[in-house]
Amino acid sequence: MSYRNIFVVGMDAYNRQRLEHLRGAENYRFHGVIEPAEVYDTEIFPIEDMLARAETQLKEFSEPIDAIVGYMDFPVSTMLPILCERLGTRSTSLESLLKCEHKYWSRLVQKDVIADYIPRFTAFDPFDPQALQHIGEAGLYMPFFVKPIKSSGSRLGFRIESPEDFAYAVARLRESIGTISEPFNYVLEHANLPDAVRSVDGGHCMAEEIIGGWQCTVEGYVFQEEVASYGIVDSIRYPQVLSFFCYRYPSRLPTAIQTKMQALTRQVMSHIGYDNAAFNIEYFWDEVQDRIWLLEINTRIAQSHCDLFEKVDGISHQQVTVDLALGQLPDMPYRQGAFKVAAEFFYRVFFTDATVSQVPSCEEIEALQQAFPGTLITLKVEVGMRLSSLPEQDSYSYALAYVWMGADDDSALKENYERLAEQLHFAFEDITG
Repeated sequence: MSYRNIFVVGMDAYNRQRLEHLRGAENYRFHGVIEPAEVYDTEIFPIEDMLARAETQLKEFSEPIDAIVGYMDFPVSTMLPILCERLGTRSTSLESLLKCEHKYWSRLVQKDVIADYIPRFTAFDPFDPQALQHIGEAGLYMPFFVKPIKSSGSRLGFRIESPEDFAYAVARLRESIGTISEPFNYVLEHANLPDAVRSVDGGHCMAEEIIGGWQCTVEGYVFQEEVASYGIVDSIRYPQVLSFFCYRYPSRLPTAIQTKMQALTRQVMSHIGYDNAAFNIEYFWDEVQDRIWLLEINTRIAQSHCDLFEKVDGISHQQVTVDLALGQLPDMPYRQGAFKVAAEFFYRVFFTDATVSQVPSCEEIEALQQAFPGTLITLKVEVGMRLSSLPEQDSYSYALAYVWMGADDDSALKENYERLAEQLHFAFEDITG
């Protein structure tokens, strides 16, 4: 029997196990390309070097390469179209991907077809001393939100209420934006960009009108130019702050709102020309104004949602990524999982900084996972770690642990997490903020 060889960028042991449980996986062989440490929990992204090494490894492989896939944001998502083009495997085009990932270009193409569903926006250079004035000249006034043209997660995103807020945000952006702008600019050099976009490179930022409401993520894909969505996940924040409390699946949004979001998704993804790849789109539903806002488009499945789909539908939605890369219509089950509802919870502290002096032991974690069947706990810190050294954090808190849980209803899910959280014992010293 001949196996199909699938290379996974940054594959770790945990995700290998998930991939090997996909439908049809008995006919696949999964191979890693680029070490996980180079793309996980790091802020150093030598894309040119990684691409060169990956290409060398792949070309030295003695058997046919049937697919090259990834399930992570930057830098993996932006590397895939380049790698796939060099090796002759399936992927959406680099230009269609950048119409999603380059936040300014993405807003321009969204404005073409769904202008009523996006906020007012403008690009600015954080190194321009007149940046705040130029934002005002573009018709944006405080409060507004700023973020890099290309970012990862909620990193370097700031709500601006005053000139002092803007000065603080710009100082942080000037200090850190280069870690992403330099590798992202390398990717941009490989694309055919319109002039209006080429002049706004990875060192620029976006200012956008404040939008909000009930946040969710539409998970979808495009197969042979047909746009499909297969699940909506709610993103629930802590009260009064931007930090996420949990992701919950399936969504509890009204059916009519979900249907409208799916229609908007088909409209914008068709316009972009994205094809034969997975994506997800984050939306807000402003319940007061009964208005839908498109927040951003991501060119991958949400890795955080893999366990949620497995718990509720029966399999990780990595199924979608692999099937598309092999040229197959995705074979996702529906509501065949062990739970009716699932969530990923973020156990956070809201310090400015601190040093970790105690974390739950392996035995304590294992006992909690046994006490709440189906639960998975991943610690993100260790004793002696300075919280400010944690990568990929938002600007307001630190996530100490991720907790995936399933239940038969929402109330049981929340109650179980609260009981578990009380038994996660962390301690800190040198606390600031």
